[in-house]
Amino acid sequence: MQQRTARGKHVANKEMAKKHMAQQQRENGTPTDATAMRVDRDVKVTMRDGVRISLCVYRPQAEGRVPALFAASPYQHEFDTVPAFPLFLWRETGPIEWYVAQGYAYVHADVRGSGRSEGEFGFMDATEQEDYVELIAWIAQQPWCNGRVGGIGQSYYAMAQWLMATRNPPGLACIAPYDGLVDQYRCSNYHGGIFCSYRSSWYANLRADNQHRPAGAAGRPPMRFDLVGAITEHTLDDDWWRERSAFERLGEIKVPVLSIGHWGKMGLHLRGNILGFEEVRAPKKLVVTGAKNVHEAHHQFDQVEFHQRELLPFYDRHLKGMDNGFMDGAPVRLFIRGADVWREEPQWPLARAQYVRYFLRKGPSGSVTSLNDGALSTEPPAADEAPTAYAYPDWEWTSGVVANGPDGRPDPVRRVLTFTSAPLAADLEITGPIVLELHASSDQIDTRFIVKLADQAPQEDAARANGAQPPFTNVSKGWLQASHREKDLARTTALRPFYTHTNPQPLTPGDIYRFDIELLPTAYVFRKGHRIRLEIANGDSPLTDAVFTHPYPPTAIGTDTIQHRGAHPSCLLLPVVKT
Repeated sequence: MQQRTARGKHVANKEMAKKHMAQQQRENGTPTDATAMRVDRDVKVTMRDGVRISLCVYRPQAEGRVPALFAASPYQHEFDTVPAFPLFLWRETGPIEWYVAQGYAYVHADVRGSGRSEGEFGFMDATEQEDYVELIAWIAQQPWCNGRVGGIGQSYYAMAQWLMATRNPPGLACIAPYDGLVDQYRCSNYHGGIFCSYRSSWYANLRADNQHRPAGAAGRPPMRFDLVGAITEHTLDDDWWRERSAFERLGEIKVPVLSIGHWGKMGLHLRGNILGFEEVRAPKKLVVTGAKNVHEAHHQFDQVEFHQRELLPFYDRHLKGMDNGFMDGAPVRLFIRGADVWREEPQWPLARAQYVRYFLRKGPSGSVTSLNDGALSTEPPAADEAPTAYAYPDWEWTSGVVANGPDGRPDPVRRVLTFTSAPLAADLEITGPIVLELHASSDQIDTRFIVKLADQAPQEDAARANGAQPPFTNVSKGWLQASHREKDLARTTALRPFYTHTNPQPLTPGDIYRFDIELLPTAYVFRKGHRIRLEIANGDSPLTDAVFTHPYPPTAIGTDTIQHRGAHPSCLLLPVVKT
């Protein structure tokens, strides 16, 4: 009886999901009649080594040749009918049926070793990249295809697009990487040389989703590749990472690129979309949205309205040859957070941005409760201004570097270093790359710096007197392992320090070093009366940094000292834009 009840609930849930999807499709003007779209499931395409890759091909029922959109991931085309809810963050194909209604074929591949494809998974290795090339050639030669293929999809699908474009395969006519990194080491797995645990948990879930089915039924065979072991073994930026990263080959891309990033995806893809745009020499456009987090970015890509406005004109221009003027005009379009407006720009970074130094000062600011309550000022420090030191780990840290406040709730800044400006006399826009010039020492041979830039809102005096913390919004983040301070001088610029991450060098305890720390670019307006706040710690927390966190290691025990005297003026370089 219990089994029948459980099965009944499962069927009811599936029917409810189908009804929801049908309602969404009707609201979006998408045809729900199955005869409007032909679906060829589990089409097997044989690769050069005999391994068969599984595709699901969606295309119009009507005869004739159409351009194709190509999506490749280990997320299994079997689940393309799962509702595109934020709960399923891997559901990143975009509205497939809608694209078919616009006169496109949509080809979704299970990458080698995933879903219904044969072979062994290699996490975007050279073998998988060569599969992209062969699959694009196969698609372009099909009788229903006009010979032109474009890349589509978010996250893994976007990373795959960068990689396939570096190979310039015949048939590939354009890519539109939405939310996609270009440097596996720096953008995701070792921020500033600091290990991030995200990809390890991602792989555990990926394996389970590929292998597990209801009632003990089996999915695909186990994915044997030890990705977690490989990530923890390759602590430096070596050939293993470079094989899986498009960064060093971006200049070889010849097809047009529409790079779409999000200010809120600081721990994963934002840097890649901006860096990819900067490095590509082919025709290109950059769009950065105001999505605040992974869920907003995911939800946005599911919306027909977004595709109709941002992506369809790009595909129509390069896959159908429409003279729609999409590539004309400004190459950059940014959502300006704080002002909540869109703005076009003639270049990135903005030539009109003026860099202003905000110096780390002793304080107090009197506006926030932290370890030191330091100040942030455009006035340089005095020659004898005392430094700021802190010992770690702090006995009050309960989740990473987050402590609990007097009310027992998590308080992200109570037990970290802060440097906070006076209330702003007028609105202040910062748009562009950000650099922290940090003069610091440690009593250890290595340490870590995890920094955050925040907009601290005004607070009532009574709330401050009662110990409540002021409201704030995180604007940017940066990371650096102190021993990874060797710069790649060929790639370092005044606006972006670029580290080799190949030659760790221990610190001499007590010696003062200058660390130039890259904070991720932003476009943000601090409103009049608000304050600019910089936070510094040697760790972060799952409570504040979602899934892109850095485990606190048992080796991180010591004391660091931040210098802010005349001879060692630690400062934050902010790109101020007058509008």
